[in-house]
Amino acid sequence: MSRVAVAAVLLLALPGIATSGQTAAGQAVLQSALDPAGPQAGAIFGLWQFTLALCAIVFAAIVAAFLYALWRAPRADAGSTPDMIPLARPERRIHRTVLWATVISGAGLAMLLVADMWTARALARLPLQDAVRIELVGHQWWWEVRYADADAARSFTTANELRLPVGRPAIVSLQSRDVIHTLWIPNLHGKRDMIPGRSTTIALRADRPGVYRAQCAEFCGLEHALMALPVTAQSPDEYEQWAQARRRPAAQPLTASRQRGRAVFDDAKCATCHTVAGSGARGTLGPDLTHVASRPTLAAGVLPNDRANLQAWIVDPHRFKLGANMPGSPLPAADMHALLDYLESLQ
Repeated sequence: MSRVAVAAVLLLALPGIATSGQTAAGQAVLQSALDPAGPQAGAIFGLWQFTLALCAIVFAAIVAAFLYALWRAPRADAGSTPDMIPLARPERRIHRTVLWATVISGAGLAMLLVADMWTARALARLPLQDAVRIELVGHQWWWEVRYADADAARSFTTANELRLPVGRPAIVSLQSRDVIHTLWIPNLHGKRDMIPGRSTTIALRADRPGVYRAQCAEFCGLEHALMALPVTAQSPDEYEQWAQARRRPAAQPLTASRQRGRAVFDDAKCATCHTVAGSGARGTLGPDLTHVASRPTLAAGVLPNDRANLQAWIVDPHRFKLGANMPGSPLPAADMHALLDYLESLQ
């Protein structure tokens, strides 16, 4: 295999296994299966370490056997008489060697099977008392996040960000509205498919504060790579403050410009696709915009959430996410200014 081919294989295999960087808003994020921040990711990391160690031993044994065979191989030239003795005499030593190698290989595979089953049991043993309940819905190409509560008044919906209280388990119900998506949060858990028409769950817990990058890990269309989900693990008090703020309806427009912006929002048909709690906007096709100004990014991590990017996204979303369902809305300057004032007030 050429060096170029080897490099290509490594580049395809490494993303998501051990990377770190920043979101579009400049947040420091981690996306590494080698840096577990929760018990499930820790169990998976342990399985990875065991598998790597066993495979390294097997590889070393194969290389050693190969080198030994080269060292012991008889030397001959073009004029040497062929050695026909092995054809008439059974090579019992070689047969025994192959037999033992087969037995050891089978034992190694059995050990991997046992380790895999042990890891699966560990993943299922997470205590779920007082768990946060979240419904996560995959769309092309964004994430809808619903925080459920026994008291309906305490439930709320957001988009493209997931918040978890440190040390408290979360039960995340997974659904898809269109095609197959796959949720993968390497620092907290393994992959879980999201199949249209079916609902599944994943239980996880973050034991360390931080921002961890989740990603759709199943090719789901043209903009599959632009479907990030920052997962913020924060202290229980910080989480409760954040959740309490999200339960409130959107701020009412108090200035003339914001009031005009709200009217533009309704007249431009934004309300047919988006929801703004506390207003007449009840659309469900696009992300909930009740507190859109408080989110660090736009378009599932594609753009920093500032006024210039918000305007650019409204005017031509396909410039940043080709194939997005949102149509462009080039508005007159005065209307655009008022609309941006209104949207920026939705903290």
